[in-house]
Amino acid sequence: MDSTETNAATTADTAPRVVTLRNKIGYAIGDMGNNFLFDMGQLYLLNYFTDVVGLPSAAAGTVFLVAKIWDAFADMSVGTWIDNRTNISKRGKFRPFLLWAAIPLALLLIANFSTPNFSVTGKLIWAYIAYMIFGTCYSISNVPFGSMIPTMTRNSQERSELASWRQAGSNLGLMLATIGFMPIVETVSNEQTGYTVAVVIFAVCGVLAQWFSYANIKENYSAPAPQKVNKKDLRKSFGALLKNKPLVTLSIVNLFTFSAFNLKLTVQVYYCKYILKDMTAESWLGFFSIGMVFVSVLLTPILTKRFDKKYVYMLGCVIWAVADILGFFFANNTFLLVFFTSVAYLGDGFTSALNWALVSDCVEYGEWQTGIRSEGMVYSFFTYFRKLSQAIAGFLPGIVLAWVGYVPGKTQTATALLGIRGLMFIYSAVLSLATIVLMYWAYSLTEKKYSGIVKDLLERRGSERIEPTTDESN
Repeated sequence: MDSTETNAATTADTAPRVVTLRNKIGYAIGDMGNNFLFDMGQLYLLNYFTDVVGLPSAAAGTVFLVAKIWDAFADMSVGTWIDNRTNISKRGKFRPFLLWAAIPLALLLIANFSTPNFSVTGKLIWAYIAYMIFGTCYSISNVPFGSMIPTMTRNSQERSELASWRQAGSNLGLMLATIGFMPIVETVSNEQTGYTVAVVIFAVCGVLAQWFSYANIKENYSAPAPQKVNKKDLRKSFGALLKNKPLVTLSIVNLFTFSAFNLKLTVQVYYCKYILKDMTAESWLGFFSIGMVFVSVLLTPILTKRFDKKYVYMLGCVIWAVADILGFFFANNTFLLVFFTSVAYLGDGFTSALNWALVSDCVEYGEWQTGIRSEGMVYSFFTYFRKLSQAIAGFLPGIVLAWVGYVPGKTQTATALLGIRGLMFIYSAVLSLATIVLMYWAYSLTEKKYSGIVKDLLERRGSERIEPTTDESN
């Protein structure tokens, strides 16, 4: 290795390390809180709409499509606003949003699971309004949270570690939501009231987790507040995003993988209820399959020390695809469903853990390529595609269920059962394979290239200002 490569590697991989264990735990708990507040919609809202509120499955799925497309544009607007804020306090550029958005987000979540006894049309209107406002508020909370990694550290390996801690918190939130939600619902005699009680419990826990995160994470790197920009500057910034090929590639593969992941979460309730006829399987899935993601979260930093993040990402998709193909044919009882889904989620865990590290790398790539640094816009561009994937994950099951003749609460036909099985396994297997192909051919930001980019950026800047690493609690 020549001296240039050595200096670049030193810049990106070994210095400086500024994130403490307390910061990592705080960041993980923050995403656990995000999931308490968000996953209720992905896991249970479609089933609540169809089986409790009584909405037609296609109409309920359309609520997700419209609301998530709205959310996607909300993310871009929020990212633009955050990047161009000029009144930035000592609390940081991103941290304050965790503090102020938590309670409104919790109240809006509760509203989604408290549908009044209106007509079907009235219930649909309530669903649209409540879910769209909830999504906008979630953008205001989540876009700053995800944009924060580049301000916490410049170290590539440390970013992978933070991404893994975040994914661990996310999966803990998802696991607890999967294990605990339906048992709470079933303790209440009235099912609709049971849903509301369960959501209230998780909403309160979500607020407390986000406040804990606010108190224990820190933005170590800062830059001068930007001057007010005009429409020409904004168009230039958006144009820079489209020129960022690694970001565009990563966003597209997230459209694949995240829609597959969220669709599985939505459909597994139907799979357990109508194919296995065993609702306890839902809790076993939460414990073992989501628990397997913790294994991949632990393995990810170890693997990325030896292999390029790109290839670890692709490895996860290989594991995921193989497990789901086998699951389609053989998951005919609770044990096999949990087994194959656990292996699939092990593979998904590699992609999920690395997403946040890779998108942070894309921030530096975009600055290096165009001279424009925009953490919020990069992250919101990335989450735009994740919201589109959530739109697909909510809309597609509703349409397919209507197409195959699904009838809530009744014995399903063979065609309906095959539709549920295909949604659970084939959709995600196909998109995992597509992700492997696209990452291999289109994602060019390897570790070696990234190290050179960071070195070049530091030379351009001359120096950076880093805040003292003192603890703050307000």
